[in-house]
Amino acid sequence: MSTGQDPATITARLRRHALERPRHTAVVCEGRETTYERLHRESNRTAHALRAAGLTAGSRVAYLGRESEHYYDIVLGVIKAGLVMVPINWRLTAHEVDHVMRDSGARLLFVERRFLPVAERLLPELPGLERIVVTDDGDDRGAGLHAWKDGRPDTDTGLGARTDDAVLQMYTSGTTGLPKGVVLAHRTYFTFQENMAASGLDWIDWLPEDIHLISFPGLHSGGMAWFMFGLAAGSTNVVMPMFVPEEAVRLIREHRVTTTFCAPAMLQMMLDEPGANRAAFASLRKVTYGGAPMPADLMRRCVDEFGCELAQMYASAETGSVVTCLTPAEHRPGGPKAGSAGRACPGNEVRIQDGEGRLLPRGEIGQIWVRSPAHFVEYWGNPEATRLALRDGWLAMPDAGYVDEDGYLYVCDRINDMIIVAGQNIYPVEVENAIRAASPAVADVAVIGVTDERWGELAKAVVVLHPGQRMTGRELMVALRGRIADFKIPTRYEFTDSLPRNPTGKVLRRELRDPIRPDLAADRA
Repeated sequence: MSTGQDPATITARLRRHALERPRHTAVVCEGRETTYERLHRESNRTAHALRAAGLTAGSRVAYLGRESEHYYDIVLGVIKAGLVMVPINWRLTAHEVDHVMRDSGARLLFVERRFLPVAERLLPELPGLERIVVTDDGDDRGAGLHAWKDGRPDTDTGLGARTDDAVLQMYTSGTTGLPKGVVLAHRTYFTFQENMAASGLDWIDWLPEDIHLISFPGLHSGGMAWFMFGLAAGSTNVVMPMFVPEEAVRLIREHRVTTTFCAPAMLQMMLDEPGANRAAFASLRKVTYGGAPMPADLMRRCVDEFGCELAQMYASAETGSVVTCLTPAEHRPGGPKAGSAGRACPGNEVRIQDGEGRLLPRGEIGQIWVRSPAHFVEYWGNPEATRLALRDGWLAMPDAGYVDEDGYLYVCDRINDMIIVAGQNIYPVEVENAIRAASPAVADVAVIGVTDERWGELAKAVVVLHPGQRMTGRELMVALRGRIADFKIPTRYEFTDSLPRNPTGKVLRRELRDPIRPDLAADRA
């Protein structure tokens, strides 16, 4: 751990807000409000207790539980103690939690009592885990945490912090294999805001008077980033133990929320709530979305019903922050750039390469590479994966896409989700958008590749219909003719009640590829 104090660090920024606006609300959760002064003092106590536990600089500390003000107390206390926080998604299986604990080498685990059985089952197999701290007593979610650090001073630890010091280790969703630990530094949460401010732009912004709804879970890189951006600005952050669309609508209305960050699927669920109307969203000034493309019909609904600015962002855990943005001014349904992920934000660059590392011309699809000062430090304990992903400051994204003549990025699909039919590349998102546009009966759809002896792969569509609607695969095939090239039209169809998604709304295509799917109806081609 370096010495000295850099003002562009999470610790310095929280200290400043505690001094300059001590009574301003920092976090709201389930009706409980925590001021910046209290958050600063409580996280100081947590930091001192961690230091007293004998943890050395850079040690990993994990958390298994739901989101709350106590969770952020722990996060900030870990950072102030010169340690690295490892959030664990409570939805993971015991096997997946075991992987994160082993891979991170976490020495201390904070856990909510409801998840304690998982932790206790793993404890004998984790010799590096020295202690488990239960954060609650069942009724009071913070009682265990406060008892553990009782008597510790609420003053600063006196430890220095530099902007390049590691603070968080976020695990990727593992959609293609075991999750990797993405190590992020203080700078991750400052460079985007600084570059936007220096450029005089407000495409995506955080104001001191803002009230942000953290819709993405804070155990996810997107939710954590949104909280940290709000913290850096001195805003109020409204958090939920878990995303529930009805609750999100209520919180926006009751707390006069001004901004939020969601996946398109979350926005769809919020708009479909019975209590959702223009009046409920009257306080919103900007809604930012990302994590998946937004269908044109949903964009129209968002523009009409939210009645505020919309901004799209393209990012990943590894980029650490926003890479490109489709600005509010460009959110016009049917607009020339509505299908894009926008332009590179100030300080960032985007380029497209083929499989041999050659730069591709504008308009040609290849792998997306980005350069951003917010990028991750490393994949924890995996130097080879780090070397392959991060080269000379350029980060290889898992997505295929192209950049048009005006510099706008179009994300076609995940590299690993690309389907190759007789040597022709098919990107599922393009086909999914065509299916949605082809029939109003389609509520949701995912396209996957299935093995075929003759063609290598074939495209298969897994379709969810609106209640009361009926349609066959053959009818969809006919409706798609002329919308996309014939070789892109799926030849196999299955119909189901819902699609499997992870907590951030991404479709879990690997589950759709599983040949044992009892929830799927028979083919109706």
